Amino acid sequence: MSKEYYKKKIIDLRAALDKEKAAKKKDNAHYSDMIKKASSPSSKALYRKNKVDKTAYHDNKIESLKRQIENAKEMLKREKK
Repeated sequence: MSKEYYKKKIIDLRAALDKEKAAKKKDNAHYSDMIKKASSPSSKALYRKNKVDKTAYHDNKIESLKRQIENAKEMLKREKK
């Protein structure tokens, strides 16, 4: 693969990382709002569980994107040699 390919890949992965962080913030705000508006304790508990699950999903995706960026950087270094 070429240096340009890895440079573009890193840019694309960083954009995806920013989008994922924004999606995490949006989901957290949504679930926080739902928790505040919930009328019964059982629905509040369900929203809290969903919020934790969704946050974990976003965290895993963010970590995966970070690993992909690091791998692309390593491949770019190898290409430069």
